[in-house]
Amino acid sequence: MLEEVFLPSTYGVGVPYELFATLRRESPVRRIPEPAFGPWRAGPGFWGVFAHADVKHVLRTPADFSSHLGATQIRDPDTPADLAFVQAMMLNTDPPEHARLRRIVSAAFTPRAVRALEETIAARAARLFARGACDVVEVAADLPVWTLAHVMGVPEQDRRLLYDWASRVIGYQDEEYADLATADDLSPLGRIALAARPPARRPGVNPRSRAALADMFAYAHALAARPGGGDDVMAAMLGGGLTEAEFENMFFLFAVAGNETLRNGIPGGLLCLLEHPGAMDLLRARPELLPSAVEEMLRFWPPVMNFRRTATRDLELGGQRIGAGEKVVVYHASANRDETVFADPDRFDITRTPNDHVSFGFGPHVCLGAHLARTQMRAFFAELLKWDVRLAGQPVRLISNFQNGLKHLPVLLESRS
Repeated sequence: MLEEVFLPSTYGVGVPYELFATLRRESPVRRIPEPAFGPWRAGPGFWGVFAHADVKHVLRTPADFSSHLGATQIRDPDTPADLAFVQAMMLNTDPPEHARLRRIVSAAFTPRAVRALEETIAARAARLFARGACDVVEVAADLPVWTLAHVMGVPEQDRRLLYDWASRVIGYQDEEYADLATADDLSPLGRIALAARPPARRPGVNPRSRAALADMFAYAHALAARPGGGDDVMAAMLGGGLTEAEFENMFFLFAVAGNETLRNGIPGGLLCLLEHPGAMDLLRARPELLPSAVEEMLRFWPPVMNFRRTATRDLELGGQRIGAGEKVVVYHASANRDETVFADPDRFDITRTPNDHVSFGFGPHVCLGAHLARTQMRAFFAELLKWDVRLAGQPVRLISNFQNGLKHLPVLLESRS
């Protein structure tokens, strides 16, 4: 039973919320096995953390639960060199290094900076929809890709590269996404990336490693070196004194993490509405509920299901003794359904307030782009409410034990005007 918590195939069917509920009641901190699957070798196992209070404690206590020691993915990096490289990513640092890196790019994500983008985001969202059949997963992917490209100064011809890189990183456990390559008609910068792309499916190479993403990093350097770079986030990174590894990892974080949350959260949020038609009707009748509806979508369909930390010392959590160096994995998807925090947690309620979900994390690593993500979700659903939407086929889930995603969500759209 406990292997189900780890295995990606579990999540291809659905998030195991009933199992999470059992674990919260019986053993909210529990040792989880890490069996081999596909090319992924067996791991040593980890401590799964399932209760809301324990999840928040781990996330806000980096002195005990480090993001840096083993990075933040369940899978250990394959080599010491791979670990050293990913440790340069802001996501995989602890204070005070984390604060230094965060300051360098934080200006791009302040509420004021996001407000300056709101009109352009709303205008882009208004152009996403057309009458007839579509796959919402594909439609929804356009908005975060376009927004990130705008923030990062990526030329229009190259925006699809952001989609492909995110697909390969978030979907490497899924056959359909692992080698995705849809970008074409690229700019000269984009062709630099294409020339640097490594061969697909190299046995033994971690698909999230520097070697597997050489094309993304080649593009990052070419984009940073382009003439005429001005006040975009690339200029901020260049002017912030980043090392080469820090710069490459910051680009990774923008291009992938800034993409995946919306690409998972928007289709997941729509599916919540479609499966709860009363909520859709209420939202149309009371559009002022859109902010709380977005929060409930994020709680009910957390785009990221877990993050790893590593214990810095021998300690106790949830009645369990955890040894220094052991993996500790917090499950946001479980914390968001904790019955001690959320009344009737398995009910989708767009009027729910307060809504103390942890879908954007908690503590020093709370998502830097959370305000921008919320702005994009509100813009998307404000436009979508102008349409009648109904399912036109079976939703298809992403096979991943990290990302709570849909690969396909076929719908039919009819204008309400």
